[in-house]
Amino acid sequence: MKINRITTDKEEYLQGSSNLDDFPKKLYILGNLSEKRLPTIAIIGSRKPTQYGREVTEKIAFELAKAGVIVVSGLALGIDSIAHRAALEARGITMAVLANGLDTVYPASHKGLAKQILENGGALISEYEPGTPPMQYRFLERNRIVSGIADGVVVIEAAARSGTLSTAAHALRQNKEVFAVPGNITSPQSAGCNGLIRQGAIPVTSTQDILDVIAPNIKPEQTRFVLGDNPDEVTILELLQTGLRDGDEILQQSKIDPTDFNQTLTMLEIKGMIKPLGGNQWTIR
Repeated sequence: MKINRITTDKEEYLQGSSNLDDFPKKLYILGNLSEKRLPTIAIIGSRKPTQYGREVTEKIAFELAKAGVIVVSGLALGIDSIAHRAALEARGITMAVLANGLDTVYPASHKGLAKQILENGGALISEYEPGTPPMQYRFLERNRIVSGIADGVVVIEAAARSGTLSTAAHALRQNKEVFAVPGNITSPQSAGCNGLIRQGAIPVTSTQDILDVIAPNIKPEQTRFVLGDNPDEVTILELLQTGLRDGDEILQQSKIDPTDFNQTLTMLEIKGMIKPLGGNQWTIR
C-alpha cells in the first residue's frame, strides 16, 4: 500500500483540525481518511491497564464504533490497542497516529493490528517521513495530532504523572472536549483520571455520556439482555449481567456442577454470547 502525503487543509475530514495552531500542515497517510467529517473520539490511557480499564475500554470503544464514531488512538500497548481492536470488532473505523515513519510499525508486535486497521477502512497517520525512527519526544509530539483529529479525548486509566495526560492537555489547548473515566480512589492507575474530573473533565459513566456531547443525535445500541438455551446458560448469563466477572465466583453462586459449568461456559463462548477477558474473567458480548 502506498504512503501518501497530504495537505491537511485540503482534506474535508480534517478541516477543523487544520485550523489549529499546533496541527501539522502536512501528514503522511496509509489507508483512507473519511471523505466527510464524522464524529471522532480519541481513546487513550495506560500501557498497563487493570482488568477494569481493559473492560471499560472494550465497552466504550465498541459501542462508539458501533454507533458510527471513528475511534482514534496511538497503536501503543495497553488501552490504545484495546480500543483499536474493540472498534474493529464492532466493524467500525479506527485510525492510529504513529510516532515514526509509516514504513515501519511500532511496536512491531502490532503489525497485525495495523494491517487489520487498514483492511477495515481505517488509516495509519504520521507527521514524520518514511525512515523516521520512534523516539521518546516524538510520542509526546504526536499526542497533539491524536487530540487534534478528534472531537474529544477519553482518558481511561492514567497515573498522576502519566504521559497520557499530555494528550488531555493538548485537547484543552485545542478547545476539544476532555472526558475521563472515574476509578477507584485507592488505585494509582486512576489518579490521573480522577484528577482530570476534579479539574473539570466530563466524567464518563456510559457511552451515552460521550455521545450526548459530541453527537447528541446518535444513540448507542442498547445492551441486550440475553437468554440462554437451557437453565444453566440462563443462570450464568444472569450472574454476568449483575456485574460478576470472576469464573470462580460465578461457579460458586450458580451452584452448577463444575463439569457442567465448564461445558456451559464453553458453549456460551462458541455461540458468541460471552467472551473471556483473561485470568478466568468473563463478560457478555
